Amino acid sequence: MNITLTSIVKLDHQSVFKGFDSKLFTYLLPPGAQLIQFGGSVKGDVVHLKLPLAGEWVSLITENQESDQGYYFIDEGQTLPFPLKKWRHKHTIEAHKDGTRIIDDMTFSTGSYIFDLLLFPILYLSFLPRTWQYKNYFN
Repeated sequence: MNITLTSIVKLDHQSVFKGFDSKLFTYLLPPGAQLIQFGGSVKGDVVHLKLPLAGEWVSLITENQESDQGYYFIDEGQTLPFPLKKWRHKHTIEAHKDGTRIIDDMTFSTGSYIFDLLLFPILYLSFLPRTWQYKNYFN
C-alpha cells in the first residue's frame, strides 16, 4: 500500500536538504516518541526510533542520490513495530518555482491486504502533520 504526501516550502532545496538532520527528525516525531539514533541520510546510515506503545523502529538508508535539481534518500525498515512487515520511505527534496517541494512517498505492508487497508488511515494521519510541520520548520 502507498501513501504520498507533498509539501512546498519557501527555501532553496540545498538548504532544505542540509536541514534534514536529527533536529528536524526530532521535530517531526509524534508525541512520546524518541529519536534513539540518527546516522544521517546517506546509504548505510541508520535511523532508530522508539515509539510509544508500538516499540522500536529501525530503518536503514538503502539509497541516496543528489543532482542539481534535488536530492532523495530511501529508508527501509529493518526492525518494525507490529503489524508492519515491510516499509520503504522515499524522501524527495527538489527545486520548485516557489522554493522546494518535499515528497514523502511511503510503501508499506503487513502481509495482509485487509490489514493494510485497516492500517492505511492510521499511518496517513500519523504522517499528514508533516505537510505543515515542514512549512513551519523551514519557513
